[in-house]
Parts: sequence; C-alpha cells; structure tokens
Amino acid sequence: MAYVSVPKDLSTVKTKVVFNLTKRQLICFSAALAVGLPVFFLTKDSTGTSSSTLMMIFTMLPLFMLAIYEKHGQPLEVILKHYIEVRFLKPKQRPYKTNNFYALLIRQDQLDKEVKHIVEGRKSISSKANKGRTTEN
Repeated sequence: MAYVSVPKDLSTVKTKVVFNLTKRQLICFSAALAVGLPVFFLTKDSTGTSSSTLMMIFTMLPLFMLAIYEKHGQPLEVILKHYIEVRFLKPKQRPYKTNNFYALLIRQDQLDKEVKHIVEGRKSISSKANKGRTTEN
C-alpha cells in the first residue's frame, strides 16, 4: 500500500493552476519564453545555434530563478530587496540611541518652575497694585 505524507502546516501548501504549476510560476515561465525565443531566433543566423542557445538560456535564467527560488517562504525578489537595502541603502553602522525619559522629566520640572515663577510674579504685581489703592466707604 502506498503512503502519502501530508504536511502538518498547510500554510506552506500552494495551489496549483495548470500542469502542476502555481500562478507565479506560469507567469514567470511565460515571460521567460517571451524573452528567450526572440533572442534565439534573432541571433541563430549570425552567431550559430549553440551560442544563440546559450544566450537564450542566460536571458531566461533570471526569470526561471524568480519562478522557482524561495527561501524561508520569501520569493527571490523579496530576498534581493532585503539584500540591496542592507548592503547598499542602509548605513553600515547604526549608533545605539535611547530616549532618556529622565531628561524629559527634568525638562518638564524646569518648565513647571518657570510657569510657577511667572504666575507668582504676576500675583505679587497685582497685590502691590491693590495695596496702593485705598477703599473709600
């Protein structure tokens, strides 16, 4: 009796469309065919069959890699995007920076003292102005 292993994690199972290929693979293989065949037919008369076949293979290879290669559930273009970001776009050394909460508290305390000083100064000015007035009954 034949046994078929069933994966326990069904999130890795991909739906097949035609010829046991996924939609992504069909699109990439079609694009490779659309790019590779014209290269072969345009170059076979001038360079020969074997060299034009090699040129066709090398032009189709990147599209085949986009269709087939996958690592840790990520397709090749995502892996290349991450590699380019890390290698060329992001800075090499990232300094460790922290948000000092205590400095924020000290600054807030200083602002509270300034506001209190301004309010007390206004109270003393208004009280001095009221002392100069006499009440007449």
